[in-house]
Amino acid sequence: MRAPFSVWLLALSFCVFLIAACQKDAINPAANSATTTATTSGLSALPTTVPEPADNVSTTAKIDLGRVLFWDPLLSGTRDVSCASCHHPASGYADQLDLPIGVNGQGLGTTRRFHLPNDIPFGKRNTQTLLNVAFNGIGIDDVCNPATAPMFWDERAESLESQSLLPIATLEEMRGRQFTEATAVDSVVNRLRRIPQYQQLFTAVFGGTAPITAQNLGKALACFERTLVATDTPFDRYMRGDQTALTTQQGQGLNAFVQSGCQKCHSGPMLSDYQLHVLGVADNSKLTTSDSGQNGTYAFRTPSLRNLAVTAPYMHSGVLTTLAAVLQFYDAGRGTPTSANPKVPRTSLDPLFPRTVNNQQAIIAFLGSLNSDSYDKRIPAQVPSGLSVGGNIN
Repeated sequence: MRAPFSVWLLALSFCVFLIAACQKDAINPAANSATTTATTSGLSALPTTVPEPADNVSTTAKIDLGRVLFWDPLLSGTRDVSCASCHHPASGYADQLDLPIGVNGQGLGTTRRFHLPNDIPFGKRNTQTLLNVAFNGIGIDDVCNPATAPMFWDERAESLESQSLLPIATLEEMRGRQFTEATAVDSVVNRLRRIPQYQQLFTAVFGGTAPITAQNLGKALACFERTLVATDTPFDRYMRGDQTALTTQQGQGLNAFVQSGCQKCHSGPMLSDYQLHVLGVADNSKLTTSDSGQNGTYAFRTPSLRNLAVTAPYMHSGVLTTLAAVLQFYDAGRGTPTSANPKVPRTSLDPLFPRTVNNQQAIIAFLGSLNSDSYDKRIPAQVPSGLSVGGNIN
């Protein structure tokens, strides 16, 4: 006698449930292991709230002002380069170049080249992304002080407010030869004061009879840059409890990442300890003099590993073009670190330099879980100066 259809349907549903449970069990052990490894090793998801300094609280008007300033080439000596020229949303707010091309540059991303003739050098160091720069300095305890956040490869500035003004005064970035380093920022401020729309915008945001100042320029830029966040990566979702957010290989890669010692420097929510380390990375041949890092020590800050998919090339000199090349750089000594820079002896390398990097393909897969395409990519239709939006990037 045949069983009723409802019984067959119930049996079929139970089989489907068992198959799904088995598949889930095949993933969850690795996922649970990786979660434990990550948590105990000081890795965590990014906070969902962006820290702000008490003297520069965000407002919609201030963010909008910062956005047009960010895209306005009026801030450069030659009026041909903006902040966005080297920090463009199409490149993950980086530039896809080994070394940046600022003043006298033309084009965008990998197509950017110098005008000829040109007497401006390449930028000194690889362009770091601005995505999540609002969290710079955050520790494994999720504590972040925006007023003292370390900036640049050599940590020569603290806070986004102070960082945002330095490119304006830097020869190869935005200044060019129109101004001296000492007069560049004040010269740009005077330009802004001569534009009625900027007078209106600054007055609406900051008030007072003379609102266009260097300090307020830095505050507006910083306020906009704090909106450039990408906090919903697969890794973040995974660390918040979604065990399906990582693939099996990515979970294995997370374990290998920790077991190889990568997390000793790449820790916390930003996967950076924000400390200076000597790694002996080779100099970029485009530079006429060696870049010796902070105070001539060849020490550079640990970069964040977030959004690596769109921020190649890598390292402070931009000499490593792929993530595979980065892992091979660390693994070259197979137990004994070697220096790729003849000016840096092996004995000077940081003691935290990884000795062996195992399961490199899985680590690369894990690093892919740190990427997110969900961030603000809006470009203003025009800027108050009337110049080309973004500068000479077309």
